[in-house]
Amino acid sequence: MIRVFPRRTKWTPDDEFAFVGDPPFFRPPEMPVKVSVTFTWDIPEAQRLQKAWSQYYKSVLIGGPALDDTGDEFEPGMFVKEGVIETSRGCPKKCEWCFVPSREGQIRELKIKEGYIVIDNNLLACSKSHLAGVFLMLSVQKKAAQFKGGLDSTLFQPWHKSLFDSIRVDEMFFACDTAGAIKPLEGVANLLSGMSIEKKRCFVMIGRNESIEEAERRLKEVYGLGFLPFAQLYQPKKRIQYSKEWLDLNRKWSRPAAFRGTKMLKGD
Repeated sequence: MIRVFPRRTKWTPDDEFAFVGDPPFFRPPEMPVKVSVTFTWDIPEAQRLQKAWSQYYKSVLIGGPALDDTGDEFEPGMFVKEGVIETSRGCPKKCEWCFVPSREGQIRELKIKEGYIVIDNNLLACSKSHLAGVFLMLSVQKKAAQFKGGLDSTLFQPWHKSLFDSIRVDEMFFACDTAGAIKPLEGVANLLSGMSIEKKRCFVMIGRNESIEEAERRLKEVYGLGFLPFAQLYQPKKRIQYSKEWLDLNRKWSRPAAFRGTKMLKGD
């Protein structure tokens, strides 16, 4: 299958049947085409690409998370690059800013495929037996595991730490999307106190119902707990155009080289 993407990201596949944008002069032979769109603001471009590729191929479909696809079984290398895997879909929580519950529903455990970059929406919501299988698979990979999905600090327990201790970990991302998420993150910080800060990352959603000062304070608190923050500006279905001040804050706190040396807060 030919896969077409409106924009290139770090997850975009790079095989011979993956394309970004319009059809090239030299094209693969006749086969089904799927235009995959992740962000709602890319839907118009995805629709344009569907028409462009339809000039050369009979079956050109459009889909993806932006169009509320629920997602079937995960196929490595199809819509994300090799090495990236999802072992579950959905989430049992209903955070009002998150699209996952409405798109994918409750947590669904999938067949475990080979890979080392785990991007499950809520891996820790999976059953013990599923997690045991995931970590067994990760234990035999050539590369150290990366947990990029945003681990749920409210679910993290000592037995989870034992699983992470059983494998090589390159980095693990938690999430701190609100001021109320600081407290559970403190619990994680205590459990992982012996782990290098280089391996402990944290997605921090900013810009939703807060001031720039409040957002920066939370970023500093996350840093003070021993995590490297990765700021992400809140985006609903209709994309927000943020001010330079917000963009500057986001840029600073998504690059450790830019914020390291910043005073860490534990409350003041």
